[in-house]
Amino acid sequence: MSAEYKPEIILEISNLTKRFPGIVANDAISLELYKGEIHALLGENGAGKSTLAECLFGYYQADSGEIRLLDQVIHISSPSDAIDYRIGMVHQHFQLIDTFSSVENIVLGTKSLNIIFNLDEARQRIKALCDQYELSFDINAEIWKLSIGEQQWVEILKALYVGIDLLILDEPTAVLTPQETDKLFSVLKSMKESGLSIIFITHKLREVMAVADRISILRKGKKVATITTSETNPKELARMMVGREVLFRAIKDASFTGEEVLTVNNIWTRNDRGVDALKGVSFSLYRGQILGLAGVTGNGQKELFEVLTGVRKATQGEVILSGENVINFDPYQLMLKGIGYIPEDRLRSGIISDFKVSENLYLGRQRLRPFRKGLFIDESAIQHYSKELVSQFDITTPSVNHLAKNLSGGNQQKVILAREFTQQPKILLAAQPTRGLDVGIVEYVHSQLLMKRKEGMAILLASEELEELFLLSDLIAVIFQGEIQAILDPANTTLEKIGLLMAGVR
Repeated sequence: MSAEYKPEIILEISNLTKRFPGIVANDAISLELYKGEIHALLGENGAGKSTLAECLFGYYQADSGEIRLLDQVIHISSPSDAIDYRIGMVHQHFQLIDTFSSVENIVLGTKSLNIIFNLDEARQRIKALCDQYELSFDINAEIWKLSIGEQQWVEILKALYVGIDLLILDEPTAVLTPQETDKLFSVLKSMKESGLSIIFITHKLREVMAVADRISILRKGKKVATITTSETNPKELARMMVGREVLFRAIKDASFTGEEVLTVNNIWTRNDRGVDALKGVSFSLYRGQILGLAGVTGNGQKELFEVLTGVRKATQGEVILSGENVINFDPYQLMLKGIGYIPEDRLRSGIISDFKVSENLYLGRQRLRPFRKGLFIDESAIQHYSKELVSQFDITTPSVNHLAKNLSGGNQQKVILAREFTQQPKILLAAQPTRGLDVGIVEYVHSQLLMKRKEGMAILLASEELEELFLLSDLIAVIFQGEIQAILDPANTTLEKIGLLMAGVR
């Protein structure tokens, strides 16, 4: 923003505090949001970013403090109240009905019955919004027929349709290709120029530098600073977030290719709708190698990992593990044969949310030493083991006996990483291992993956962060609609080429 510009304050938060049992999520936070600015919220897992946003959108009510909108004190008791105050929010996990069209999803829940039942008028309004922001997709198609990127636009249009002045975006680029991310940033800048104010929550420092006007950094529930983007850099932001210097580029040793430990040959499987999700997928994985898997969510990565861990049955093909065909073996057999798994969906597949942290740290191995003594679980050994891992992986929890569902998403992910890294598998299947993690723990995960690679572990790494794949992978396989498009050397390709392959352009 120029020195001459005197911005209008649209939203002012004063000493906002929100407590949960055993933790102060937001500790007397104060900040201002200007009209027509993009304001980023940065912070480690558990720093309070999402809690603050959810207080603004009415999911939570603050215990103390004040929210002023256009210099008037407001009380937001529900999302409906937030919308009445012209505040919208787009969540990281979409809240769409798959069998409804985009138009039906957008008008669903609006308060005007005339609009709800006049779909032709709604289509015209939605089409006008699409034209305004140069969005091109079939607004009459059912949601399940749209790409993930198009579904993201539907969520944003839902907020714009009801007429908002303030838009909150929670990790909006998590499921987008680089080209889709660039398009989103272009649209956000257009929204800003039209006077819309935007709160942008992300852990990606590069994106903050590209799109935000100002940045507020949260650490352990407190606001550390609010800084103008043009006056800072990623290294300084990372230091304020984590409280120490962060190494941005892990050092990868020269590639070591040992013997072939996994051969995937012509795998076919169906998704939950009975449609082919994998169509003849083949690749090899070698000892001491990281094979990256690039693709937009929903193109078969989930089903591939489920086949390789025995959770989903293949309809055709072979999985050769150390010379043995283990296709359609059950998960416990595959774990005993040396396959570790960091699942994409931590809540559904990675942890049991109603179990304790300690129980999740040895989940799946309860029949093995040292967790069992004779016929019984050895609670003393489990407590000692769990406390060591909580310390080693910096898991923020009041106790190892705390329920996993009460941890932040990032700390739930750390529980999974701790469990899988410490069992020393021959092959590690890592699906989005750094999703939702702050830069400090991302640095740790990267160093661990490279250390395991150096020790001879074979790793299949799926990530939506292309920079991460380029940083860590020896080769990158690109998957689109259940087919491997190409397997490329990251040293001899570009982000743009990978992004086009992810979109099906060979």
